[in-house]
Amino acid sequence: MLKDRPPTGLESAAASIRRFLPLLAVLTLMALAFVMGWHKALSFKTIGLNYEALRGFIADHRIIALFAYIGIYTTIVALSLPGALVLTLAGGLLFGWQVSAPATVIAATLGATLLFLVARSSIGESLADKAGPWLDRLRAGFQENALSYLLFLRLVPAFPFVVVNLAAALLGMPLRTFVLATVIGIIPGTLAYSVAGSSLGSVVEAQNQSHQACLAKAPVNPATDCPYTIDTGALLTKDLVLAFVLLGCVALIPVVLKKWRERNAAA
Repeated sequence: MLKDRPPTGLESAAASIRRFLPLLAVLTLMALAFVMGWHKALSFKTIGLNYEALRGFIADHRIIALFAYIGIYTTIVALSLPGALVLTLAGGLLFGWQVSAPATVIAATLGATLLFLVARSSIGESLADKAGPWLDRLRAGFQENALSYLLFLRLVPAFPFVVVNLAAALLGMPLRTFVLATVIGIIPGTLAYSVAGSSLGSVVEAQNQSHQACLAKAPVNPATDCPYTIDTGALLTKDLVLAFVLLGCVALIPVVLKKWRERNAAA
């Protein structure tokens, strides 16, 4: 009979603390990364200046390097740190897009799933218990067409990756649907940037030679007189964004057809 008694206040508080521990751990690690400045190392300048050393290490320890890449990428996504685009380009540059693209999809999906599970267990479940009628309707509508909606959000680059992860968790998306939509939704962008990264080898080598030649002149202020610049932002062209948006619209076609059929049936 004792096992059927309602939990005491102390037990409820302990259960709440246990539920929020994963989220607190993520937030603590995220804050530590920013305070220590670890996220600043994830720049194409860092990759470029160490290009030859990284290539040499990968040539000698390819499997270890690949698992290290997957581990770093997974951590970056799980902690919502900036640098995923740089890592995607770097993966293509260092491993070739044939290897880096599937590795990046795996790593990004793992990181997103970890964050999704943490947010769902810490916030999503309690939010569902306290949700009002409008949020219940929103959750029900999202869950009804979860795969199509998440594919749209994944394919269109206007929606930040971390925001999509959290929204899916808070709106009660099933784990299997989340993983499937994430894998499918990030393949086009990952493939595009991995291929773009694989073509940057000559650009990085030319920039390194120019940078070293400038430093050899012993400038007064090397940081400003010899800047290291590779404009990776230029890779996100209007045509590429338009292509992603069109793909996202294709993902919504099943939802539109379903609504149209329901309207005609009601009429």
